[in-house]
Amino acid sequence: MEKFFHLKENGTSVSTEVMAGLTTFFAMSYIIVVNPQILSQTGMPWGGVFLATIIAAIIGTLVMGLFANVPYAQAPGMGLNAFFTYTVCFGLGFTWQETLAMVFLCGLINILITVTKVRKMIIKAIPEPLQQAIGGGIGLFVAYVGLLNVNFITFTPKDTKAAGQGLATGATPGMATLNSPVLWLFLIGLLLAIVFTILKVKGGLLITIIITAVIGIPMGLTTMSNSVSLGETFSQLPQTFGALFTGEGFGSLFSDPAKLPLVLVTIFAFSMSDTFDTLGTFIGTGRRTGIFSKADEESLENGHGFSSKMDKALFADSIATSIGAICGTSNTTTYVESSAGIAAGGRTGLTSVIVAACFAVSAFFAPVISAVPSAATAGVLVIVGCLMAASLKEVKWDDITEAIPAFFAAVFMAFSYSISYGIAGGFITYCIVKVCKKKANEVHPIVWIVSALFILDFICMAVL
Repeated sequence: MEKFFHLKENGTSVSTEVMAGLTTFFAMSYIIVVNPQILSQTGMPWGGVFLATIIAAIIGTLVMGLFANVPYAQAPGMGLNAFFTYTVCFGLGFTWQETLAMVFLCGLINILITVTKVRKMIIKAIPEPLQQAIGGGIGLFVAYVGLLNVNFITFTPKDTKAAGQGLATGATPGMATLNSPVLWLFLIGLLLAIVFTILKVKGGLLITIIITAVIGIPMGLTTMSNSVSLGETFSQLPQTFGALFTGEGFGSLFSDPAKLPLVLVTIFAFSMSDTFDTLGTFIGTGRRTGIFSKADEESLENGHGFSSKMDKALFADSIATSIGAICGTSNTTTYVESSAGIAAGGRTGLTSVIVAACFAVSAFFAPVISAVPSAATAGVLVIVGCLMAASLKEVKWDDITEAIPAFFAAVFMAFSYSISYGIAGGFITYCIVKVCKKKANEVHPIVWIVSALFILDFICMAVL
């Protein structure tokens, strides 16, 4: 195991990697229940999506761990599954089989741009201040996810009378009233996470999740009431597995030439979000923790790209989406919750292998795993976000030319609830700043191209 994963070389141990893997799994295990809940609204069978989610997570995460030897986990992405259901199926009128076919093509595009080194070229083109802002922005995003998971942040619909007075907000944000068991459990978990982190308790984040989940039992929050039998889930898997290759999938998707532009735009939107969510996660966590070493950065600066570890990580991520689509789920992507395991000390692919093993076990013990409430993991996500936000100190905030792009990149990740849109905000404002300073020639061509593509994406979504 030492020889395969190079544990000592990466400053870690088997016990640390196991703890990290368990921590990452519990931080992202909500997807096992949430993903089928969202996708089943399109008519997909709940049990089939449930198993497809687990299979895609196992395969994608194993490839990440065994092939790339990095501590990242993969699963169907939040946000992308909502785009799949509410925008593509409900809004644009595509069937779920057709949408799976588009997700599969998105995966092939990601493979192509990875093999041709386009992804590495994009990473090289991102200015250093934006890279630091992306890392800190992911921290804000992770913390925001934790707060929203328990409705700690509330949104009160606007008063129509106030709207008539010129107030443009659609809702007023604020802190929830602390009068519900969910919020009490969250605060208990947050307190434990703070204490264990400050005291540097080994495996403190995982211990926090376990203790909080146990406390949730008498509160009625940790419950097995929503279980689905294993036999029922396996009987539904054939309905989703390979559905994209049927006449209702690819056969129907390209049957109407008039819809071809809409199909291409949708695939492009899927690909843009998937690619930049992953790049943001890698840059934001890998640079700060040393998972992608100083030698990687030096090779990048010398024009040789990242080391083979980054190459393999990008390739592992790129094939996961197509695999997930074949199984019957939306885009599979590298999870930002991997930062929880990384914060717990995970540094090698052994962490990913542990996560994959946990997903495999969860197929048989889904009622127990899914019983862990979001309130038990939300506090951990907030503290992980706090740790990651430290990257923002590297930005020269007294230099407005750095501050504006960094601000948009970091804060918009949380405000827009999307890593991709945060990166888009950073890229576009970076170009604007350079033009105003008459230094447009300093902007890498790829940054110009990507900014233009993001603008095109926004226009297409607005028009279509």
